[in-house]
Amino acid sequence: MSLDPRDLELVRATQEGLPLVERPFLAVASRLGWSEAEVLARLRALLERRAVRRIALVPDHFRLGYVANGMCVFDVDDARVSELGRQVGSLPFVSHCYRRPRVLPEWPYNLFAMVHGRDRSEVLARLPEILAVLGDACHGHDVLWSRRILKKTGLRLREPRGSQSCFA
Repeated sequence: MSLDPRDLELVRATQEGLPLVERPFLAVASRLGWSEAEVLARLRALLERRAVRRIALVPDHFRLGYVANGMCVFDVDDARVSELGRQVGSLPFVSHCYRRPRVLPEWPYNLFAMVHGRDRSEVLARLPEILAVLGDACHGHDVLWSRRILKKTGLRLREPRGSQSCFA
């Protein structure tokens, strides 16, 4: 999928984040010399074409005091993991949830759900709520604790020497 020059300009203008103002898309439009309507229309089109997956807030949970990050992993019946994963992902305290392949016999887990808390006990207190959603389709679970943040950014475009553009 290729982006036209104005789409690339918009992606570059927003890839470091939106301005923290009442009308962020108007601020981006002003910076680019465009209308707010064009910014919104182009972003909608990029989302519809799946060139951009989402526009979302990415909080720094450590700075907000949420220093316990538990990746809760579950061994869920393959026939139900998609349905149950959607339900787990919709819980208000789950920041992201996804399916991953098992690596048997060492790794039986196929559903992952990230829960943030101010301490480990706060994360562990949420585990029964997830297990209640999973019910008898869950055959085991564990919690993996983060020790540090490795990445807090999305895709970044760059201009390599001697070419038009590429994705970094």
